[in-house]
Amino acid sequence: MLNSGDTAFVLISAALVMLMTPALAFFYGGIVRRKNILGILMQCMAILCLISIQWVLFGYSLSFAPGNAILGSLKWFGLNGVGFEPYVDYAGTIPHQAFMIFQAMFAIITPALIIGAFAERMKFSGFMIFILLWATFVYDPIAHWVWGIGGWLRNLGTLDFAGGTVVHVNAGIAALVTALLIGKRKGLDKAAPPHNIPFVVLGAGLLWFGWFGFNSGSALAANGLAVNAFVVTNTAAAAAGLSWAILEWVFNGKPTIFGTVTGAVAGLVAITPAAGFVSVIPAIVIGLLVSVFCYIAVAYVKPKLGYDDSLDAFGVHGIGGIWGALATGLFASKAVNPAGSDGLFFGNPHQLYVQCLAVGVTIVYSAVGTFIIYKLVDFVVGMRVSEKEEAVGLDLSQHHEGAYTILE
Repeated sequence: MLNSGDTAFVLISAALVMLMTPALAFFYGGIVRRKNILGILMQCMAILCLISIQWVLFGYSLSFAPGNAILGSLKWFGLNGVGFEPYVDYAGTIPHQAFMIFQAMFAIITPALIIGAFAERMKFSGFMIFILLWATFVYDPIAHWVWGIGGWLRNLGTLDFAGGTVVHVNAGIAALVTALLIGKRKGLDKAAPPHNIPFVVLGAGLLWFGWFGFNSGSALAANGLAVNAFVVTNTAAAAAGLSWAILEWVFNGKPTIFGTVTGAVAGLVAITPAAGFVSVIPAIVIGLLVSVFCYIAVAYVKPKLGYDDSLDAFGVHGIGGIWGALATGLFASKAVNPAGSDGLFFGNPHQLYVQCLAVGVTIVYSAVGTFIIYKLVDFVVGMRVSEKEEAVGLDLSQHHEGAYTILE
């Protein structure tokens, strides 16, 4: 039965999640060199436009329509049969279209996260084709496995409240694969400093704000579970921001605002799968530890292995998502969510096994799917800009625009 309060809550949550894609554009855009900021903004806004259309045509149907254990059917192509009455298998108190548009925003931001790995060096034409194919053949199937009715990981009991595996592990692994395939940026012996840290902080703040819709909205009702998700989301982000700042203080002598907001984002990533299943003390532990894992990945593993994950999409979203998904298998409690499951620390080791399986399957499928799609698009239209275009910057070479007026 329709509930106007729940409907309003989910629509507002969808709007908050939509805001996260422009927020990500500012977060990433401030980190790149100034000759590439418009390239980042354009990529994020292009995904917002492209996947919005893909989703209502067939993406939603492939992800959520009744089908088999692997993929949804095309029964809901063009939103056929997706109306204003609830679809009780997903949400019994809001219109089906409200659930659809809320999920659309997840489908939009997930491929946008990958941008961080290949920033400053991908052709826009290749980028558009890659994103469309990746959303269709990688994101949609994994979303169906974990969240769709009949999906095989859902049937096994995988817990992913708001997208730890579907969004962050998936995008993080795709980011690592694309970074390895496209190669390092030219002329960068060491990482370039962010060109506009206030933009980075603005983007991070808006991501934190939007994440309340991301996680609380996944309760799909204005209820106590939504409140729990809101509280633990804020708590984990805060703990992770503090943790990263302390790590910088210890190892570099000074904490930075760039590190602090990076830590906060890592905390938001890690709490995403757990937000509807854990209480506040586990949220603090999840937040404190995710910064340790991500800091090691970004500050030590990446330089040691030598890959150019430009904006640490893998280091933050991949590593943070893996920890969050596994931590859900440790800390989940039916006292928080009776519809969920207890984790290892509440007497159910099987849940940790299921979480490990879901993470492993997502890593393998995302890696293989991303590799095939990248190679295919690279063969057809090419993926990397020329050395000259890269030196000039994507703003001018791909879009004939400049972000800043420079007076000589």
